Amino acid sequence: MSPRTPRQFEEIREEKKTLIMDVALEHFASVGFHATTINHIAKHACISKGLMYNYFKSKEELLKEIINRSVNEIIVHFDPDRDGILSEDEFELFIRKLTSTLNDKRSIWRLFFQMMMQKEVREKLMEDTSFRGKKLNSSVVIRDTDFIPGILFMISDYFRRKSERMSSGFDPELEMDLFMNVLVSHVINSSL
Repeated sequence: MSPRTPRQFEEIREEKKTLIMDVALEHFASVGFHATTINHIAKHACISKGLMYNYFKSKEELLKEIINRSVNEIIVHFDPDRDGILSEDEFELFIRKLTSTLNDKRSIWRLFFQMMMQKEVREKLMEDTSFRGKKLNSSVVIRDTDFIPGILFMISDYFRRKSERMSSGFDPELEMDLFMNVLVSHVINSSL
C-alpha cells in the first residue's frame, strides 16, 4: 500500500469535518445548542474529543461553520450572474433552490429558528458569523450588518421592477409581503 498523498489527506479531513458538522447539526437541532456537548458530538461522530478539537476550536465555532455552510448553499443561487439585479429566471431559480433546500435540510432551519429565538445566541451569532465578504454582485461586498438587508433590497427591487411591466393594480409592496409570508410559512412548516 502506497502512502497517502496530500490531496488524499485533505479529502479525508473534509469528509471528517462534514461528518462532525452533520452530527452536530442534528443534535443542535433536536436537543438544542446548549444541551449538546462536544463529548456528545464526538461520540456520535465516532471520533475522540481531542480529534474534534483538531477540526473546531469550540462548539461556537462549529455552529458558525454550520450556519455559514448552509447560507452558502442558498446564496450561491441568489443573483447567479452577480449583476445586482434579479431577473425573472434568476428569481425563479432562487425560489426553487431555496424551497428544495428547505425541504431537504429541515434540521438546519429548525436550528436556525431555535438560535434566532434565543437573544444572547442570536446576538453572538450575528456578531461573529462570517457573512463579511459575501458578494451579492460583482462590485459590492456586503458588510455583516448589510448582508440580509442587501438580499431583501434586491428582492424588493425585483418586485418594484416587475410592477413597471404589470397592470396598474400590481402592488410591489404587497407582492413582497406576500412572498415573505409564504416563505416564512414554508420555513416554519418545513422545520416542524
